[in-house]
Amino acid sequence: MLYIHSTNRSPTQKPIRALHVLGQMSEGGIEAWLLQLVRRFHPDRIQMDFLVETNRTCPPCPYEDELRARGSQIFVYPHTRNPWLYNQRIQQVLHDFGPYDVVHSHDNFIGSVMRSAYWAGVPVRIAHSHTDLFAMQTLFKTQASLQRRLAFQLFSSLNRRWIHQYATVGFGCSQNAAASLFGSSWGIDQRWQILYCGIDLAPFQTRPDPVCVRAELGIPGDRFVIGHVGRLATAKNHAFLVNVFAAVLQKQPNTHLLLVGEGDLQSSIQQQVARMGLVDHVTFTGFRSDVPHLMLGAMDAFVFPSLFEGLGLALVEAQAAGLPCLFSDVIPAEADIVHPLIHRLSLEKSPFEWAEALLALQRAHPAISPTDALDRVTASPFNLERSLQQIATLYQTEYARSTLQRADQDLRKIPQQAQSTYGS
Repeated sequence: MLYIHSTNRSPTQKPIRALHVLGQMSEGGIEAWLLQLVRRFHPDRIQMDFLVETNRTCPPCPYEDELRARGSQIFVYPHTRNPWLYNQRIQQVLHDFGPYDVVHSHDNFIGSVMRSAYWAGVPVRIAHSHTDLFAMQTLFKTQASLQRRLAFQLFSSLNRRWIHQYATVGFGCSQNAAASLFGSSWGIDQRWQILYCGIDLAPFQTRPDPVCVRAELGIPGDRFVIGHVGRLATAKNHAFLVNVFAAVLQKQPNTHLLLVGEGDLQSSIQQQVARMGLVDHVTFTGFRSDVPHLMLGAMDAFVFPSLFEGLGLALVEAQAAGLPCLFSDVIPAEADIVHPLIHRLSLEKSPFEWAEALLALQRAHPAISPTDALDRVTASPFNLERSLQQIATLYQTEYARSTLQRADQDLRKIPQQAQSTYGS
């Protein structure tokens, strides 16, 4: 556990209370990182609660039981696209379950969250960008009606305005993510900074027996296994990935595709696999909490053809596992950690060209040993311990700063109140 020490806080003081606001609680990279925070932070120093949305098609997140067992409250509301209703929910939680010292927002309504937290008197208000909104907006413009595009532009403008007005701190998970939420000149404002959400490297220290891992998954031991980890959602581009794999299979029948994750498009992708006659060569694992185990024991290469990403922590995990990686050139450059393993390709290239690139990875000799690859990730900013220390220090210092500011404001009010009293 990570304890926070400060000359401004005694062991008898109440913990810093932080409310994290998410669009939904899923098994994605953001939620996994937040779970690591809860595991590491001592509850007597930092107490983390969560406000999330859900819908009927969204299964319960596997992390929820552990979060509650560790003392976190999870406030769940039905999904809504109405920002005003969403705003009322934020205000209700802050009123009924506060006071909170920190509100840390990771969702699409960040500006509204920051505004509500300000009016509720929350001293530390953090806006956190986990995706490249510019790339997401470009994709949205090609698929949405004119009316929806105009509404989205209006919402985005108001969202950014409220963030600049009400947020005390802002994080971007990459340079692109920061620029897309805080503006191209984000580096000028000291409030905005980069926070790389690191990964836990301990599970990569020991390699499992690949024969046992593949047997567990029902994958023949002699197959070349192409792996992917990510939610089955539009941004991850699974439909294109399946087409790439079909092209690989035409040239190399002894190949297998391992898809780790679940999501709204799972049924659609499974139907595509069945329609193309690939069922015997594709394995869907659903949610797995042991991704390093699967990467180390089952995968020979990793492919990541995302349409857009804030960064892509699964790609960092693949490099920690020493896997050669083929991914789209829209992924932020900060994800390139172990350069001998990295191979970028444009999404404008055909599935057949992607297939050739994957087969080239199969034929190539390892460019770096798994041990050296792990050492490079360990020394990088994506080591989980670094991001945990950064966020803990920020909570502590921002809370202390806000406390001093409020004390100073109270002291300034005393002469005015005395003058009013004696002057009456």
